[in-house]
Amino acid sequence: MATAASTSAAAVLASRFLRRSPRPLRRLALSSRAPPAALSARPSSFHCPAPLGPQQLGHRARMGHSTAAAAAPAPALGLTKPNAVEPPQITFSAKDVEFSEWKGDILAVAVTEKDLSKDSASKFENAVLEKLDGQLGGLLSEVAAEEDFTGKAGQSVVLRLPGQGFKRVGLIGLGQNAPSTAAASRGLGESVASIAKAAQASSAAIVFASPSGIQEEFKLTAAATIASGTVLGLYEDSRYKSESKKVHLKQVDLIGLGSGPEVDQKLKYANDLASGVIFGRELVNSPANVLTPAVLAEEASKIASTYSDVFTATILDVEKCKELKMGSYLAVAAASANPPHFIHLCYKPAGGNVKRKLAIVGKGLTFDSGGYNIKTGPGCSIELMKFDMGGSAAVFGAAKALGQIKPPGVEVHFIVAACENMISGTGMRPGDIVTASNGKTIEVNNTDAEGRLTLADALVYACNQGVEKIVDLATLTGACVVALGPSIAGIFTPSDELAKEISAASEVSGEKFWRLPLEESYWESMKSGVADMVNTGGRQGGSITAALFLKQSSVLMALVLFLQYVDEKVQWMHIDMAGPVWNDKKRTATGFGVSTLVEWVLKNSS
Repeated sequence: MATAASTSAAAVLASRFLRRSPRPLRRLALSSRAPPAALSARPSSFHCPAPLGPQQLGHRARMGHSTAAAAAPAPALGLTKPNAVEPPQITFSAKDVEFSEWKGDILAVAVTEKDLSKDSASKFENAVLEKLDGQLGGLLSEVAAEEDFTGKAGQSVVLRLPGQGFKRVGLIGLGQNAPSTAAASRGLGESVASIAKAAQASSAAIVFASPSGIQEEFKLTAAATIASGTVLGLYEDSRYKSESKKVHLKQVDLIGLGSGPEVDQKLKYANDLASGVIFGRELVNSPANVLTPAVLAEEASKIASTYSDVFTATILDVEKCKELKMGSYLAVAAASANPPHFIHLCYKPAGGNVKRKLAIVGKGLTFDSGGYNIKTGPGCSIELMKFDMGGSAAVFGAAKALGQIKPPGVEVHFIVAACENMISGTGMRPGDIVTASNGKTIEVNNTDAEGRLTLADALVYACNQGVEKIVDLATLTGACVVALGPSIAGIFTPSDELAKEISAASEVSGEKFWRLPLEESYWESMKSGVADMVNTGGRQGGSITAALFLKQSSVLMALVLFLQYVDEKVQWMHIDMAGPVWNDKKRTATGFGVSTLVEWVLKNSS
């Protein structure tokens, strides 16, 4: 990941250069040290089969490429191995029942500020709250007043109730209105998870004080996002802790959002999606001394093995990448003792009849030291550079979810050029010229702008799969965090159609994106005197925030470079997710991108 401290923020859409004759690929000296043990002792999902061992890596390879042989695993550096921690296993049910007759551990009532209005006799005007308060002898009204509970978003209060069908009742604030977005309803699920954990409840029901406030067409989405929010709110990654907390919640009933096969299918989808998000989080959370490129390849191959009816895996080793002339990618990997692994999962629906072909490409730097332009000083975040494979985590998290959902009519290629960016005598130096697999030559003026070098060869490979649309995801620049903050990903595409598709998918997923421009004139800063291009531009125009105010928005870090590697007939989008990949407050990965990618594939499927 190129941080704001070490590189400028500039990106451009350039006129095509005349193709020059490719230069000979520099031979790279790489160690063949065996990879560490597998990342986890089980797949991170709901009700999945046992994981496969290293000896089964890539056993279903096809598509005419050689698969890397799996070496015997060596102990992880530091003797660190992840514990086998079972993810939340929750059954969700949609019911049309009278809430007051429900029996279980905790009844969670979602209320708006308006729902708490009282009449002249100090009784709730809301019918649900009035009935519940009467059932509890006025205790609900009394506690809400004592705890100053006003229904604001994020507020909650819980009462323990002897002699009732439910042991506890919780009020959860929604703010001024009932949920109308995926983000709001997912937040409700997370709040339910929080009070259920505190109460060590094994069962819960969720009911709205004003169910009529939820639009009919939104109820299915609300049910799904509440369910996924509950699962993700319960989940804690304790694989690297000596002790883990037990998850007690096993059953959640949704009351008032409808019932029947359609909503049941949506709830299953929510579980499948949550398993993919959890898998993505676990990949990013895993340290670089455990999650090497080889282990990332192994984890990807487990997806293909688990869902072998729709997936195949191809893992390319160094020699195969040399045959494909991936000089840009291999140059980044040259300094590491852990060999690179080029990973290609292919999803094909069991019934065939493919109508659309897509590719999802993820940046896979399992650690980024910055190379000889080593990350130093405040804000460089070198201690967090295990998350520089967040793009690949989103790719494989989406693949895992889609392996369970199995959408028809769409073929999807999941592609990651996995490696480490380290420092050694065999490493790429500032001033080196590398040659990508399409023959373009790149003068490396900053070894910390390495992600685009790996993506360049990955995008050429993706185009060669005959796909119609490509989305790539990368923790590419610290400048994007400066521009958009920690919660919003930047998107760059010359395709208005693709921008609309991702926007529509994000409305369902609740993830946040903002489209930034590709400005042709900025290509001047990307020209090299000795090669086709340099890999970073100048510092001018480096702040997107300032540029947006001036309406002269710049784009990030030579993103035009990618367009040199994407066929003009292919719709392409780049997503810079450097901000939302990590939650600084919770000090953990977010699983960002998985939900939107799954929704995008499903929309193309239909």
